[in-house]
Amino acid sequence: MLAAAEPALVDRLLLLSYPLHPPTRPDQLRTAHFPNLQTRAMFVHGARDGFGSIDEMVAALKLIRARTEMLPVAGAGHELVTKQNRDELPKIVAEAFQSFAYDPAA
Repeated sequence: MLAAAEPALVDRLLLLSYPLHPPTRPDQLRTAHFPNLQTRAMFVHGARDGFGSIDEMVAALKLIRARTEMLPVAGAGHELVTKQNRDELPKIVAEAFQSFAYDPAA
């Protein structure tokens, strides 16, 4: 919300498990500020996140005027880290964000 209100504040955003809406309340979207966001943003989102499905996130990201990317995490919920991915997930996220944030073509 702050980056939407103050576009020059940051160059890039990395959002981990953005709470799109409260669980079981998809009608209470937390996206009112998305159309004002001009900062490139990468979202890392669990495929089983109760705060928003992958499809809901894809639709919500279309509201953002800046370049966005989503890194879905298979088998993960809102916590992102699971027993199966805890060793490799931090590296995957860091590499994906570095590629996203410093892509000179975008």
